[in-house]
Amino acid sequence: MKAISHPNWDIPEKFQLNIAVVGGGSGCKIFLEHLRDDSFPYLEGNVVGVCDINPEAEGLLMAQKMGIYTTNDFRDLFKFENVDSIVDLTRKKEVLLEIIKLRPEHVGVMEHNIGRFFTAFLKMSKRLKAMEYQANVDKMSSDFLIQHMDAAAAVLNTDFTIVEVNEAYLKIVDKPKEEVIGHYCYEIYYGLGAPCSMSKLTLKCPMIETMKTGKTAQVIHEYPTAKDQATYCNIVTFPMTNQDEEIFRVIEVWRDITEEISSRWEERTRELKSDLNKLIQEDRMISLGKLAASCAHEINNPIQGLLTFSDLMQNTLAEGSPSTENLEEFRYFLSLMSKELERCGNIISGLLSFSRETQLEYKSLNFNDILEAVIALTRHKMELQNIRLVTDLAPGMIMVRGDVNRLQQALLNLIFNAIEVMIEGGHLRISTKLDKAKKNIQVVIRDTGHGISPEHLDHIFDPFFTTKEEGKGTGLGLSIVYNVIKSHGGKISVKSAEGKGTVFTLTFPTS
Repeated sequence: MKAISHPNWDIPEKFQLNIAVVGGGSGCKIFLEHLRDDSFPYLEGNVVGVCDINPEAEGLLMAQKMGIYTTNDFRDLFKFENVDSIVDLTRKKEVLLEIIKLRPEHVGVMEHNIGRFFTAFLKMSKRLKAMEYQANVDKMSSDFLIQHMDAAAAVLNTDFTIVEVNEAYLKIVDKPKEEVIGHYCYEIYYGLGAPCSMSKLTLKCPMIETMKTGKTAQVIHEYPTAKDQATYCNIVTFPMTNQDEEIFRVIEVWRDITEEISSRWEERTRELKSDLNKLIQEDRMISLGKLAASCAHEINNPIQGLLTFSDLMQNTLAEGSPSTENLEEFRYFLSLMSKELERCGNIISGLLSFSRETQLEYKSLNFNDILEAVIALTRHKMELQNIRLVTDLAPGMIMVRGDVNRLQQALLNLIFNAIEVMIEGGHLRISTKLDKAKKNIQVVIRDTGHGISPEHLDHIFDPFFTTKEEGKGTGLGLSIVYNVIKSHGGKISVKSAEGKGTVFTLTFPTS
């Protein structure tokens, strides 16, 4: 073993010690972690065994993973001839006395208070490492800012105060450096009194995401300028960690993407408009699939009735010429069969009409007729799901100007949503009200489902937002509803409370 020379004595470079631990709890786990991480610069500790009566003790389990011998009887530890010392971490006086009484003469005993010495020693060592690490971090921050001179960059503490910025950042916020350093980022950039996502629910904060996940995060923010024009910035955050892998600062990098967004906006708008009809048609086919099983069941019932009446008539004819009484029955049967066939035909016609892709055409329509057609398609599905339907439609003709297919799709989506949230049955109320003074019609669809949580309520009309399980929906339904209603000059609002159901209110101008 090498030694450090001294005028009066030699200090070994590493003091070797074979240790057995009694007490495999959290203290043992911490002790093993420090030895594993080489936290004791002058101690080369080798744990030869760990004892605990609890087989689930966390230190005991860690020892097993490290390949260290474990037992539930501390006497087994005395079997190791090379044990120098027993460390008692049980904090139980009777256990300590028993160990001292039974230990071999060459084995020393250290009780749990030795941990205080280890703790103090580790704190001093960590403080020295932290100072060295901090110096490296500060240099890294400076280098990072220099390397990103073209992009705006800022270094933030975890309390959102600004530590350092570059010239590009100062140019964006249009403030001198002395008015920026030490202030909150949300205060400097937006003039807010709290972090962005807390002040504005629609404004996401990448720094909060980075502190939650420990990973890089990215968002796009809109920043209003003095000329009432918007500047769009792509914000990326990077975590800065200390020696304990804890985030203590975050670097934000800003890049102005206003021109990039502007150049793509018109093109994207044209694409969205051209794709809207296709998207609505695809959504109609999804809705058609939902109707298929219900309608198949509804058609099956009259078909079974037709087969029954046919068999009765054939059996009667097989017995000979029908009597006058038989002919009367035949007339009754034929009347019922005619009604059932007409019912089947109406169901099929409704499905075919609903699935057919047509050109967009705005014309004068009776809104009640559209609503009743959608209700007819979904009524049987409600019955199968034990949903009681109540309708209260304004009397007479209520004329609106619009496209029948788009309006049907919007109403069908809302009704399907109501059906799907009432899995165990409930009540669905659909009403229309004509306001002649305001020249509009109000449509109210009210369900008794589980409701929508407050954090989801502001996002239900966002494209692809859904709370359904994977494979249960695309998240396009309410987005399409919103776009259809807006394209018809209408408005939509929603009120909901968890456990109390949801109310959608639609308003359309009358023609």
